[in-house]
Amino acid sequence: MPRRPFAWSTVGRSSRRRPTGVTLSLHVTALTDPARTPSAQRLAWLACGDGGGPLGYAFLRVFTREGQDHLAELTLNVHAAERRRGVGSRLLDSAVAAAREAGRRSVVAQADADTPGDHFLAASGFRKVLALTYARLDLGGTGGGRAGETDAIVERPHPGYRLVSWRGTVPDDLAGTFADSRRAMDDMPMDDTDYGVVVWDVERVLAAARAVADRGEQLTTVAVVDESDGSVAGFSEFVVPGDGKGDGLHYGTGVLPEHRGHGLGRWMKAESIRLARAQHPDLAGLVTDTADSNTHMRRINDALGYAPTHRALEYQLDL
Repeated sequence: MPRRPFAWSTVGRSSRRRPTGVTLSLHVTALTDPARTPSAQRLAWLACGDGGGPLGYAFLRVFTREGQDHLAELTLNVHAAERRRGVGSRLLDSAVAAAREAGRRSVVAQADADTPGDHFLAASGFRKVLALTYARLDLGGTGGGRAGETDAIVERPHPGYRLVSWRGTVPDDLAGTFADSRRAMDDMPMDDTDYGVVVWDVERVLAAARAVADRGEQLTTVAVVDESDGSVAGFSEFVVPGDGKGDGLHYGTGVLPEHRGHGLGRWMKAESIRLARAQHPDLAGLVTDTADSNTHMRRINDALGYAPTHRALEYQLDL
């Protein structure tokens, strides 16, 4: 699944900067957040000034399932007019204290490279553990001209394998081996990130699909089936906004180690592009993020016509 960004964004209505030298009176309030799932709970804090106007907020996603129950993930936003006045630091202190109280050993956060969030994390004791490149495939304009190349990749046979796809939840006959195939992501390059291992079962697979639907978005999964036993050997997912417009987002592509070396990842991603065009004719593009150290997937993206848009950095605070 995609990583949650660390963001510095405008909150509230006013963007007027306070005069230099004015002391900021700040109140941080813990909020009750109903966003609890079988795999995580989310804590929240709101920072306000004396007048009650919001200055910023923080969310801490505390992972609770085996394999990641050492980890918490931070999202922090600060009003553009209130930066460098202690708002972010106060929110961060609250989130870190909660992570420690929950017994977590690591807090991770992501920020676009060379932004205020990037500099804040570096100055707050976080260490850089992973670099990511975001890339986009234009499904109209110049990108639309590559449809024939994509179709040719999809139509090329891969002896012993076949492509299948579905929208929303996985079909019952594939659910078990699809859940098993999620271990294809266990060795995804994460560099120095203490990310742990996501443990998947059918319940979690179904819950993840329901979460996308509950947000009003559309999930499509492409999978490769091993024809010798009918099991899922790999998968590629993408999510599209509910109205089918704007940009879709790739959620991950993985092939089980015992099935690698046959070009299955490229095959599935090309089929994802073909389906995105066919199912969502108004979709503008597809966006993917890839670790800089994942040279294999970056080569696939380049070959399929994805163009880099920006870089992001994953930071980690060791508690």
